[in-house]
Amino acid sequence: MKTEKNKNKNELSQKILKAVLKRLPSIILVLIIVVIAVVVMNYKTPEEKQEAVAPYSFEGDDKPVVVDNGELKMVMDPKTTEFSLEVKDSGKVWYSNPKDADKDTKALEDQKDLLQSTLVMSYSVTQGLETTYNSYAFSAKNNIYEIVPGKDEIRVNYSLGNVEKEYVVPPVITEENLNNWFSKMEKKDADLIKQYYKKYDINKLTAKDNKDELLANYPALAENVIYVLRSTTKENVKKKLQEQFEAVGYTYDDYLEDKKLDLAVKTNDTPVFNISVIYKLEGKDLVVEIPYSELKYDKNTPLYSITPLPYFGAGGVDDKGFMMVPEGGGALINFNNGKTAQSSYYTNIYGWDMCLGRDAVVHNTRAYYGVYGVSEGENSFVCVLENGRAYASIQADIAGKSNSYNYVNAKYSITQRERYNVGDIANSEIYEYLPKLPDESISQRYRFIDSGSYVDMAKDYGKYLDKEYDGYMEKKEDDSTPVVIEVVGAIDKVKQIVGVPVSRPLKLTSYKEAGDMIDKLTDEGVKNISIKLTGWCNGGVNQKMLSSASTIGALGSSKDLKNLVSKANEKGVTVYLNGITQYAYNSNIFDGFFSYRDAAKFISKERAELYEYNPVTYGKRDSGKSYFLLHTEKAEKMADNLVKAAEKYNAGASFQDLGEDLSSDFYRKKTYSRQEVMKRQTQKMKEYVDKKVPIMVNMGNDYAIPFSTMVTNMDLRGSEYTILDEAVPFFQLAVHGRVNYTGKPINISGNVENEVLYSAEYGAGLYFTLMDETSFATQKTLYTQYYGSNYDSWKDKMLEIYNRYNKELGHIFNQEMVGHENITNDVSVTKYADGTKVYVNYGYGDYVTDDNVKVPARDYVVKR
Repeated sequence: MKTEKNKNKNELSQKILKAVLKRLPSIILVLIIVVIAVVVMNYKTPEEKQEAVAPYSFEGDDKPVVVDNGELKMVMDPKTTEFSLEVKDSGKVWYSNPKDADKDTKALEDQKDLLQSTLVMSYSVTQGLETTYNSYAFSAKNNIYEIVPGKDEIRVNYSLGNVEKEYVVPPVITEENLNNWFSKMEKKDADLIKQYYKKYDINKLTAKDNKDELLANYPALAENVIYVLRSTTKENVKKKLQEQFEAVGYTYDDYLEDKKLDLAVKTNDTPVFNISVIYKLEGKDLVVEIPYSELKYDKNTPLYSITPLPYFGAGGVDDKGFMMVPEGGGALINFNNGKTAQSSYYTNIYGWDMCLGRDAVVHNTRAYYGVYGVSEGENSFVCVLENGRAYASIQADIAGKSNSYNYVNAKYSITQRERYNVGDIANSEIYEYLPKLPDESISQRYRFIDSGSYVDMAKDYGKYLDKEYDGYMEKKEDDSTPVVIEVVGAIDKVKQIVGVPVSRPLKLTSYKEAGDMIDKLTDEGVKNISIKLTGWCNGGVNQKMLSSASTIGALGSSKDLKNLVSKANEKGVTVYLNGITQYAYNSNIFDGFFSYRDAAKFISKERAELYEYNPVTYGKRDSGKSYFLLHTEKAEKMADNLVKAAEKYNAGASFQDLGEDLSSDFYRKKTYSRQEVMKRQTQKMKEYVDKKVPIMVNMGNDYAIPFSTMVTNMDLRGSEYTILDEAVPFFQLAVHGRVNYTGKPINISGNVENEVLYSAEYGAGLYFTLMDETSFATQKTLYTQYYGSNYDSWKDKMLEIYNRYNKELGHIFNQEMVGHENITNDVSVTKYADGTKVYVNYGYGDYVTDDNVKVPARDYVVKR
């Protein structure tokens, strides 16, 4: 009986053991999860220890700091860090700040401080509130800076903030020690110093004295009679006290010992920022550099923007001159033009960074080159933005508003930020900032010219570009007008398929029809043609991502496309295959696009999903289709794919966006700053050109121009802001004869006459957008911009424009542009190296020049 019970007991134990062993993995997994949960719930993120920003201190004297490299002489005032710069060969002296700015009757006190500053910065907080500091009020006045001279350079290390200067005076001292120092002074001096200290004796406290608080602040009071420097003591008095104590041997070590007696909590919530500015004399150039590695600030108050030398070369109310700003090809703002009711000038270099979110767009400001300048009398300078120009904006204003000076400068965005949509959670806006700055720097180069002409300023900039891109801006050999014909292949149109709306490619011009166009145009005598084939692959104009380049069946086969390019090449026509490489439109996983993997990221780490903006409400078109900005490395791969497709068909590559749009990428694992993306794009284009692939771009940012065989859609005139006085071809004066470019497509520009006249004045080629289908094909689509593009409708007018333009201007495209003048508000003349003069009249009445050239209304005249 007992044996049977033991047997049953053993069997039960084995069953229990088997059951436990069977469920053991599950039990272990549950235990692991519980342990992880407990650890996570109890884990505290270690607080990042941030060192306080230690301010600099001025220890110099009143002796001017001088550097001289034989061509430039810089003299800096050590009390303010303002300086003068003498250009030796002309004798012209430029000033970092207006002379006698402190006496400007137009300026309020804060504006006077600004005028005397060599550096302006701003910081921001989580709520987005921006606060501005200037180097005069927040550094020079506080003596929290240091000047470090070097060979041909001066470094100024600024601390900016409301920092109280440290004086070597006992803040707290025992009666015994104080009497010891007094014994070494004259009695009258000791009696005077005693007035600025309050005596505390633990046994003789008054009713107003808080014993516990005093002992907490000054523990030495328990056993000593002490003296505490009164908080109302002014800085000039502290300075005098310091001199008296120093005279009897009081040292900094003595001060540190006495400072230990003072435990009173002194709070100063005002942030402090350290910024180093290096002024270098390089030949006849002044280079101003601000290394990011030298920027120190509290992460809770990120440094938002920096403006170096905001008033360098500023002109006063009695000065004659102008400022050149990069609006369109260039624009001038005359000193004291009286337009004080108009908004100041402002533009972003390379336009908006698409990886920074925005809720609305009223007007896109953009410049495609980073240069500004000032002319005064017979002298001038151009300031070329070098490192960091991808973060820069140019701003300018005239005298008579907040002060009496005309100025232009560059403002750099330092710590990028993005606004969060917190809805009902908070009443205020919340911003997130870039947590870490890239290892970069800001630098801008001032080039001094012994001439007050904007033509000479532009030619000097051209020399800079030649040197910077040596070997890539060779003189052109064109002996006829460059003509770009954009042929539109296919667009997408919604069709009903079995009752379901589906987007399908709609043919506007087949490959064969494009070939027929080329035949007809060359038969008519049109030469130097470049064909931009748009909408040729992956669904059409609104092209899907270029994971692979697939021809569109409605346009023909791959063989048809090869035949088109081959036929064009035989006739001396270059075909460029146009492609979108930085964005993903209408693309999904089947097109090789996975948004969580391939899209760039905002600072918030959300995918960079973008929308078009309504021109009426200025807000996002949320009802429209969104699209994505591609991760930097993905965009580079798409650019490579476009070039490979171009090589496959023996064609050129036309980039719809590369060379025009420039965006950061805050992808968590591989973040790329806007400046870094610019460098990578430049390197990519250089690689393509070195492989002998012809490149076409839109707009033509300055870093893309040297590597482009053709630039289309260049912004010749820009926006005609009221504060501007003249539009001038500054950029074109610098690059004409070494870069081929066009303005907007003449036939769909909205004003055919103006576009032809702009092209004539700015030395541009001709650009037309054409399709084989009639205009009715674009009805009920989103592509009404092509309404006026039918080839048959435009052929005769196009040939008329071309034949005359080429006959009169075809010879100038291998010539340097050497002169330009706005004779009146409506009439201009452009001059070329071979003596050709091109007169353009935008007015509605004929004009006769001083040299008796009649320029008909709304027309151009060429004199050789």
